[in-house]
Amino acid sequence: MKHSFRGVVPPVVTPLTDSGELDKESLARSINRMIDAGVHGLFILGSSGEVVFSTDQRRREIIAATMEVVAGRVPVMVGCIDTETKRVIEHAKVAKELGADAIVATAPFYALGGLPEVERHFRLIHEAIDLPLFAYDIPVCVHTKLPGPLLLQLGKEGVLTGVKDSSGDDVGFRFLAQDNANAGHPLVLLTGHEIVVDGAYMSGADGAVPGLGNVDPEAYVRQWDAYQKGDWDAVRKEQDHLASLARIFTVTRGVAGFGAGVGAFKTALRLMGVFNTNNMPDPVLPLEGENVSAIEAVLRDRGML
Repeated sequence: MKHSFRGVVPPVVTPLTDSGELDKESLARSINRMIDAGVHGLFILGSSGEVVFSTDQRRREIIAATMEVVAGRVPVMVGCIDTETKRVIEHAKVAKELGADAIVATAPFYALGGLPEVERHFRLIHEAIDLPLFAYDIPVCVHTKLPGPLLLQLGKEGVLTGVKDSSGDDVGFRFLAQDNANAGHPLVLLTGHEIVVDGAYMSGADGAVPGLGNVDPEAYVRQWDAYQKGDWDAVRKEQDHLASLARIFTVTRGVAGFGAGVGAFKTALRLMGVFNTNNMPDPVLPLEGENVSAIEAVLRDRGML
C-alpha cells in the first residue's frame, strides 16, 4: 500500500462559490485536470485544502465530492487535522467511511505537550484506524518540529507509513532521508517544499506534495519522470520554471500567510479558467485589484495563460 503514494501528490485547493459554499464544479474541473496531467495521487484537506477553516460537515462534503470525482483513478490522502487525538480519530473514521486511501495528521496543537505526547498521539491514531498514516510535519502551524529519529522509529514499528514534510528544514529532511535509506526505507518521504523539490529528490524523496501542482501539474509530473530516469538537468530545468512560477506568492502586496499563499493559488486558477472564483474562507479576503494583475503577469510570463 505505501508504495502507491510515490510521485506527485498535489494538495488539492478547495474552491468556493461567491456565497462561500463548496464549488463542486470547479473542484471536479481541477481534480480532473491534475489527473489528466498524470499526477500519482491527491491530498485533500491539507493546509491548501482549508482543513482548519472547515466545519465537520464541510470536511465530509469535500471528501465525498473528491472521492466521487476521483473514482479510484489515483489514491487519495485525507488530512485529519485537529488539536488533539480524539478529534483526529473522529475525522479519520469519517475519512475511512468515505473511502480514503490514507490519512494525514499533524502533531497535537493548542494544548502543547512534549515529545512523549506527540509519540503517543500517533500511536493512538494508528491503533484506532486501519489505514496508512502519514505524519504531517508543519511546525510553522502546530509549533512542534517532528524529530527525524522519532519518525524513523515509528516507521520501523509500522505506526507510520510516511511523512509529508512541510517543515522547510532541508537539512533535517536530508538527514531523515539518509537514515531512512540506511534503515531499509520504512517510511515514504514526501516533500511539501515545492520550490526546492529538485533538492529533495537528490536527497532521495519518494515524491512531492506541491501546492503549486494545482497550477502547473504537468511540470511537476515531467520533473518526477526526469527524476526516475536520472536526468538531473531536466529535473533542474523544471524546478527553475516552477520557482519562477512561484513568484505568484511574492508579487502581492498587503497580504500575508494563508491569504497570500492559497490566495495566490486560487487567483491563478481563476485567471486560468479552472476556478469560478478566488473566494477565500472567512475571515480571509480574496485577492483583488493590483494583486490580481501582478499574478496575471507572472502567469503570462510563464506561458500559463
